Amino acid sequence: METLLLSAEEVRSLITMGEAINAVEEAFRLYALSKALMPPKVYLCFENGDLRAMPASIMGYAGVKWVNSHPENPGRGMPSVMAVLVLNDPTTGFPLAVMDATFLTSLRTGAAGGVAIKHLARKNSEIFGFVGCGKQARYQLLAAMEVCNVELVKAYDVNKRAEEKFREFCESLGVECKFKELEKVCDCDVLVTTTPSTKPIVKSKWVAEGTHINAIGADAPGKQELEIEILKRAKIVVDDIHQALHGGEINVAVSNGLISEKDIHATLGEVAAGLKRGREGNEITIFDSTGLAIQDIAVAKIVYEKAIEMSAGRRIRLVETE
Repeated sequence: METLLLSAEEVRSLITMGEAINAVEEAFRLYALSKALMPPKVYLCFENGDLRAMPASIMGYAGVKWVNSHPENPGRGMPSVMAVLVLNDPTTGFPLAVMDATFLTSLRTGAAGGVAIKHLARKNSEIFGFVGCGKQARYQLLAAMEVCNVELVKAYDVNKRAEEKFREFCESLGVECKFKELEKVCDCDVLVTTTPSTKPIVKSKWVAEGTHINAIGADAPGKQELEIEILKRAKIVVDDIHQALHGGEINVAVSNGLISEKDIHATLGEVAAGLKRGREGNEITIFDSTGLAIQDIAVAKIVYEKAIEMSAGRRIRLVETE
């Protein structure tokens, strides 16, 4: 028996953002209905970063993503985040495929934002504010364009080069992008935050009723992008309650006793499955994204099945099977 090897370039060619959004939405729904297995992440922490093992089983497949986070890597000429995914047959345990998951991580994170906008933003949302203009902002925009008519992007980043590159990306998609002061960026229909901040940078007084916020940046204890008063005003929807409490946007407010688990309205899966309501009227909604292994397996499933159909990748005898 042979295992399929898929490079970054091959993976990128085998899945679209639209397909990723549909797969991630279904993964959230199945997880809410207890039709998926997802143990907690396992961390190996080092002085300059960490490695994380993210296992899950869903949609007839099992697997694990092995992903790093090393913030100083760009100074070494390497990405901060790199990932490899092993996809297994849950019946036999055989490794069906080993594939690059760096692109898949960015794609599925953007796709989750798209699912959140679909269920939590106002249907006529057209003005999108981006706080942080790095790689993930691009994937959030691509996802937003799948579910909304994006007329105008307002963007802010402390790194002006990142702002300029994001503007060029927007223009390549035919979307107008204007740089604004941080306060003005927050005056929008949908606000997307993708920074590594450990202190609130978006103030409550800047956020109007009816705004939806995709809070993407906070993915570890101590990180936060939103002023806690915004959390108190908003309907909070998370991808996973345990992960959000410990490392999502809400983690600082919870650890300081300013909000608690009871202030979480729902998981995004519960909303997608119709178990809890999404947007109701002109309220502020927040999607607190931490990133789930079920998302990785859901998009890897598409990549693997398309690769088989199109004879993509390279097959090797990776493990002894006799």
